[in-house]
Amino acid sequence: MGIVASQSIKNVLSTYLGFLIGAINTLFLYTSFMSDAYYGMVGYMLAASYVIMPLMAFGVHNTLVKFYSSFKTRVTLNSFLTLMLFLPIIMTTVLGSIIYFGYAAIGNFLSTENTMIKDYLWHTFIIAFALAYFEVFYAWVKVNLKTVFGNFMKEVFHRAGVMILLFLLYLDFLSLEEFMIGIVVVYLLRMVGMMIYAFSVKIPIFQYKGIMNLADILKYSLLIIIAGSIATILLDVDKVMLGKYILIENIAYYSVGVFIATVITVPQRAMHQILLPLTAKYLNEKDFKNLADLYKRSSLNLFVIGGLIFLLIVLNINELYSLIDESYRIGLYVVLFISGSKLYDSLLGSNNAILFNSDYYRVVLLLGVFLVILMVLLNMILIPILGLNGAALATFIAVFLYNTLKIAFVYRAFEILPFSVNTIKVGGLIVMIVLSGYFWDFSFNAVINIVLKSILIIVVFSFIVYRFNLSEDISNAIRKTLFNK
Repeated sequence: MGIVASQSIKNVLSTYLGFLIGAINTLFLYTSFMSDAYYGMVGYMLAASYVIMPLMAFGVHNTLVKFYSSFKTRVTLNSFLTLMLFLPIIMTTVLGSIIYFGYAAIGNFLSTENTMIKDYLWHTFIIAFALAYFEVFYAWVKVNLKTVFGNFMKEVFHRAGVMILLFLLYLDFLSLEEFMIGIVVVYLLRMVGMMIYAFSVKIPIFQYKGIMNLADILKYSLLIIIAGSIATILLDVDKVMLGKYILIENIAYYSVGVFIATVITVPQRAMHQILLPLTAKYLNEKDFKNLADLYKRSSLNLFVIGGLIFLLIVLNINELYSLIDESYRIGLYVVLFISGSKLYDSLLGSNNAILFNSDYYRVVLLLGVFLVILMVLLNMILIPILGLNGAALATFIAVFLYNTLKIAFVYRAFEILPFSVNTIKVGGLIVMIVLSGYFWDFSFNAVINIVLKSILIIVVFSFIVYRFNLSEDISNAIRKTLFNK
């Protein structure tokens, strides 16, 4: 796992930098510089953009990774890459036409509870376009096993840009309307920066001489649109539905809770960038031994790291909310529900990479469609009853079912599981520390309390993991860091 470890470490650092900037934006700047309603509108606009993005990308970012290594000649590879660059334009044109001719009807439907949503449909569309082509250009460099710059752009650039916009808003250099336009510009600049880097890694040669397996590529792209939409909907449809059923400022409270919980997925997101092309390579070469090893190692390592972050969040959540505006405390249980679902995501390891690059993604897509329908129905039922907590509970149930089924299908197809005896031990350790630490705090102010409690959690958890060698890779990393061995 040398290349995985090397790039993953760099990606984790840039991802955490991005999340640090995002935390400052989400927890302090947005809540201080902007009204709850406009903050909710920003959350709604970005969530809707991410929901639309898989359609606009036409599945190209996954298709490019899956099929890239199967082309052995320069002509066929250039033809394939040319096709990948132009396919998203088709769906962009279709969706753009639908919004143009149906603007009034779409706007009226979405803005029954919050009229301001109607004013930002085009902002949402343009951000979705920028997100789609950013993923295409990022996939362009992933297949060349260069993920560090792309991960920096994906995690840091737009958050830093938004931070600058927030300070300009605070200093009255920007109006609220100009701020909303500025967010669109930031995402467009990120896309352009990624395009320039991608083309510096491999210059595109625009030619199309025909592709032997074109039907398979298009079929995969169409199906992966569904897969990408499912994954995105499971993440963001709750925010969109909150805007439909309750006041839009609630999306601001929900977004803060989700952001806190999402920190758990940072190592997974960083490692996934390099796991995806490696998994595709092992599948194409039918190297099932290395595939199984990668699956188990990635699952255990991510569970250990994700478990530590889960503990830091859950055991400090009350103190953390005391540092934010009191109105945001309504999202406390949102953090707990979403944190549980994110920890389960970490346990999957390279599961998603295996499914998206194997022939079994079709069955999973059908199950995914069913679960999206279930999640929408759960949101429709639970949001009017439980508000924000209903949306979080609906997400937890849907993610739990979806992840369990994905593990089952990988086992059925390849007879491999991500679990081991150490997985059970790590799970037991997490439960033990939660039960012993949730209702206990130092009697200091919130910041000192968080710092002291976090240090204690990190020391205890890391010592037990190292002492009992619960993860060989992490124990080796600790040994090299502390003892230079």
